[in-house]
Amino acid sequence: MIKTFINIFRVPELRNKVLFTLFMLAIYRIGYHVPLPGTDQEQFAKMDAQRSKGGDESAAGRLANYVAIFSGGSLTQSTVFGLGIMPYISASIIFQLLGTVVPSLEKMQKEGESGRKKIQEWTRYATVPLCLVQGAFLMTAQFHSDHPLVQKMFIREMSLNFWLVGIISLTTGTIFLMWLGEQIDEYGLGNGVSLIILAGIVARMPAAIQQLIEQTNLRAGTPDPTKPITPGKVLFLAASFVFVVAGSILITQAQRRIPIQQAKHTRGRHIYGGQKQFLPLRVNHGGVMPIIFAQSLMLFPGVILGWLNGKNIGGALGAAASWLNLEFGRGGYLYILLESAMIYFFAYFWTTVQFQPKEMANQLRDYGSFIPGLRPGKRTADYLEKVMMRITYVGAAFLCVIAVVPMVVTEWLGIPFQISAFLGGTGLLIVVSVALDMVQRIEANLLMRNYGGFLSGDSGKGKRIKGRQY
Repeated sequence: MIKTFINIFRVPELRNKVLFTLFMLAIYRIGYHVPLPGTDQEQFAKMDAQRSKGGDESAAGRLANYVAIFSGGSLTQSTVFGLGIMPYISASIIFQLLGTVVPSLEKMQKEGESGRKKIQEWTRYATVPLCLVQGAFLMTAQFHSDHPLVQKMFIREMSLNFWLVGIISLTTGTIFLMWLGEQIDEYGLGNGVSLIILAGIVARMPAAIQQLIEQTNLRAGTPDPTKPITPGKVLFLAASFVFVVAGSILITQAQRRIPIQQAKHTRGRHIYGGQKQFLPLRVNHGGVMPIIFAQSLMLFPGVILGWLNGKNIGGALGAAASWLNLEFGRGGYLYILLESAMIYFFAYFWTTVQFQPKEMANQLRDYGSFIPGLRPGKRTADYLEKVMMRITYVGAAFLCVIAVVPMVVTEWLGIPFQISAFLGGTGLLIVVSVALDMVQRIEANLLMRNYGGFLSGDSGKGKRIKGRQY
């Protein structure tokens, strides 16, 4: 392992890419702490402390954590990177979905590099109005008259100018993050947007470790209400973290390999083709998208029920609202059940949108390949769809487990969610996926120059990272 890190800095091109990527991420972390003009950061810190003491059970707390994990921004402090990269990700998802229903976009996607660049340009343009809309909502939520989060000298200046400066600053911050991501794509190592999200998630880990240390009671047999975590729970957390990360890597790389036979072609006295290959189908084809969609939509029941519960409605309606508000809190039975159902729905939905068995079967036929025992065309397409539906069931089940594990650990062991969140959920899947992509890129660069990689030893002849076959 140490030799591999040394080899990374022996290759000038790879060294420059790694250092450039780290430099861009450092700029992002510095800008993460630059406040918006006129905001009172002390009030934000107090509001965040009150939310932390009360836990993250409220819908507002879950929304703040969700935005912090997925976007690289934060709703708990008003900075120029408060929106994070989420508007750009939203625009990318919109165009990706539109590409399956709009014929012109679908045709453009098939044009190759030129079509991809055109869609990426439209995505940048669509990011700006999304930033303006989300920035307006963020300013409304944070600078309402009931929440004096503005410096006293600007309270009387709560005019259109203040709002315009705030919204423009948030929009500029997101556009700058988008530019940073594209610079990493072109001159760095890895996917820029994914690395920005990864940096935001990893930056939360020191605070979680510090909270774990502060709440751990090392004196056996001496109960302390302020330190409810015992050494046994710490060992369980460590073992669970290793187990869940290993499972995440396994399911992320897992593949169902379909045997493909190439037809033989005779040209003169020579015979070409006839090789046997494999068509890999990912078990978790939707990646992290199903759990992202499910968790984002699960915020709305909590917001609505929390608002109804706060109205102090009497009678049977008030009792029902209070019971539903409790059940739809994090760890509630109905919350877990509905979230699991939504993960399954979005897993199949995303697979249906992204995976096109008819087009894949036509491509196999055009290239002179076929699945043994099946006729090219409709029979092959039906078989591929049947296999994908089956393995998607397994992938969605794993996503449900990943989503439920942090809540179960929090409820059963009484561990704060900020700590148990690193045992699963969207953040863990993003970290695992991005880390695997980085390792594979570094491995490819090292092996191309006859250096040993992370998993291939000094000779470069060992096993490389590849999908697990089922």
